[in-house]
Amino acid sequence: MKKKALITGVTGQDGAYLSEFLLGKGYEVHGIKRRSSLFNTDRIDHLYQDPHEQERTFILHHGDLTDSSSLIHIIQKVQPDEIYNLAAQSHVQVSFEEPEYTANSDALGTLRILETIRSMGLAGRTRFYQASTSELFGKVQEVPQRETTPFYPRSPYAVAKLYAYWITVNYREAYGIYACNGILFNHESPVRGETFVTRKITRALARIYLGIDDCFYLGNLDAKRDWGHARDYVEMQWLMLQQEEPEDYVIATGVQHSVREFVEAAALELGLRLEWNGSGVDETGTVVEAPEQKLVGKTIVRVDPRYFRPTEVESLLGDPAKAKEKLGWEPRTSFQDLVAEMVRFDLEEARRDAMCRREGFAVKNYYE
Repeated sequence: MKKKALITGVTGQDGAYLSEFLLGKGYEVHGIKRRSSLFNTDRIDHLYQDPHEQERTFILHHGDLTDSSSLIHIIQKVQPDEIYNLAAQSHVQVSFEEPEYTANSDALGTLRILETIRSMGLAGRTRFYQASTSELFGKVQEVPQRETTPFYPRSPYAVAKLYAYWITVNYREAYGIYACNGILFNHESPVRGETFVTRKITRALARIYLGIDDCFYLGNLDAKRDWGHARDYVEMQWLMLQQEEPEDYVIATGVQHSVREFVEAAALELGLRLEWNGSGVDETGTVVEAPEQKLVGKTIVRVDPRYFRPTEVESLLGDPAKAKEKLGWEPRTSFQDLVAEMVRFDLEEARRDAMCRREGFAVKNYYE
């Protein structure tokens, strides 16, 4: 019998990588997607199987973390061996604008799944993974951050995820559910959403390099993060559910870079060297070396105060020592290789956009 996995947030970056990983392990993979995301399936289109196919191993269901009845129906029907809760309203900035929705989906959505496992008597069968976040550490109390570091969330998103973290621990201790939290530090890939800062950077630079756009805007250039590759991190998520006892783990690289350094690394992949001038909201990044002379002297990076958060998280750095010691897990992809992979992907995307523009088709911008 194939093991069955149920993934919420299957259309997202992690959902796509995890689906591919589990299918490679011989799983029958079930994914939950919202009806409003009907056409947002680019990341998993290569995995799609027609409902009329016999012996399907990748099956999609319509559901929503804000709707208990859909979750109960799906879990009852699938009877999964493992549930990976990856769905969330995961934009920190958006959580300040939509705090109630963020709490409903990220905090109460986790409770709804755990309560379904408990009430249906699946505690002895179904293992649960909760995608937690380094944003829990917020105003950091210790460097680097590890599993024992005190939390200090600094956004509605982080507060919602804090509830999800502790309700997962509570259901583990109160009801014996195999439930664990993966405290994921920032993880990126070529299929990262275009509104997240890393993908915004690589996409914008590729388009500027090809002459489609002239400039892009960022917020806090000095914010520092621990960036890894999503492909490496989903393996760790799976490993956490294969142990004898459930535990919580930090998933990180242990290496930190600033937003400014990410911009510089991505630019260098295109042969562009930048010089920074000014400070604060007046700071700019200007090209001083480039393969094509027409780019030299152009200011291509500017700061927009709209992208600053009401409460900034200046620095996050994870300590993955526990994961290495207990699970033998280490990230395989270096920071430089991650940046290079993202730039290559977005350069191909930009070339396609440039061709469309030459043929008279409109090309939209997605930098907001």
